[in-house]
Amino acid sequence: MADKKATLNVDGIDQTIELPVLSGTLGTDVIDVRGLGANGVFTYDPGFMSTGSCESSITFIDGDAGILLHRGYPIAQLAEHSDYLETCYLLLYGELPDKDQKAEFEKTVGKHTMVNQSMHKFIEGFRNDAHPMAIMCGLVGALSAFYQDHMDITNSKHREIAAFRLISKMPTLAAICYKYSKDQPVMYPRNDLSYAENFLYMMFATPCEDYKVNPVFAKAMDRIFILHADHEQNASTSTVRLAGSSGANPFACIAAGIATLWGPAHGGANEAVLTMLEEIGDVENIDEYIAKAKDKNDPFRLMGFGHRVYKNFDPRAKVMRETCDQVLEELGQSNDPLLKIAKRLEQIALEDPYFVERKLYPNVDFYSGIIMKAIGIPTSMFTVIFAMSRTIGWISHWNEMISGAYKIGRPRQLYVGKPERDYPAKK
Repeated sequence: MADKKATLNVDGIDQTIELPVLSGTLGTDVIDVRGLGANGVFTYDPGFMSTGSCESSITFIDGDAGILLHRGYPIAQLAEHSDYLETCYLLLYGELPDKDQKAEFEKTVGKHTMVNQSMHKFIEGFRNDAHPMAIMCGLVGALSAFYQDHMDITNSKHREIAAFRLISKMPTLAAICYKYSKDQPVMYPRNDLSYAENFLYMMFATPCEDYKVNPVFAKAMDRIFILHADHEQNASTSTVRLAGSSGANPFACIAAGIATLWGPAHGGANEAVLTMLEEIGDVENIDEYIAKAKDKNDPFRLMGFGHRVYKNFDPRAKVMRETCDQVLEELGQSNDPLLKIAKRLEQIALEDPYFVERKLYPNVDFYSGIIMKAIGIPTSMFTVIFAMSRTIGWISHWNEMISGAYKIGRPRQLYVGKPERDYPAKK
């Protein structure tokens, strides 16, 4: 809503530029700079840290206050009272489902859990030791070659079907990646299980014996899925929107999001936590590494502490901490060397004035990495599970963008190369 104005004076322009100031439901006002181009100037904002690229009604974050809302609902309440598929429905449609809507949604997701049998042959083209994220990029991008019906992005029903297919098939594809790396036979999905139970079954069951999903593990995975479902306009979500702005099919757009998430500065944080714990090696070494972390001249950094967005406590971390304690209690793994290091680091971060003053609290990645390791998920699969969880956020943002008025993304640049010059005469 543009009810205020901002004025800009620029050297070299003989006029004052008046710009609308827009107000959202929550958050700071924004200056609408779209009219700058007509006046011969544009903004310079590397990383788009001060630029709003879109309007969205899906997720709101206030990093200073430690707030994360999905369609208005606090993330902690969703993690406590909801489950992942109900959260998916909320993100996709804007409201929580009633009992019948939820049952129908779960039924529809169940119908799409299998993948085309040819995809099992397609995966054989990858090396067994390939990183699972490399395989996921290929498999998700290839979905557009196997599911070519309902690909009209201007048709809302086609977009909905694409969303169902992605939500349903991502756990199957993720489990296939894992089984392929282990040279184990693929386990087909079981639609009598919940979303989280089915994923754990496809990951860890074998044809040789019955496999019963531990309910504590299933609940923990469901919470990990919820807490990673969406996080506003982060790098991967913005990439999905940018790819979608060209009219690309949804599978290609999600593959682009997966590629972006693969970066260690984005989706690889929980994997980096385990790598850090292994580097520390023993509780006796913690004081040495804490000193290194406090030394500005030392390259060592504590992973899983603080957050680029949250300048306060990560609202997802409290839920993950409780879940982590439940999983470790179920396993009786309090004496695991890496987990002992993690618990000691957590204690220091919550008590040491150096970390408290800087608000370097343990974040969601710190706890989720510990949980997945305890369950038996290898670190190479951590980012794959992140991508699987985040797919609903990506497809919701893509659908929101395509549903409204949008333009193809075309950022500007500040050119610092050579000015125009003539090609030299040949000698």
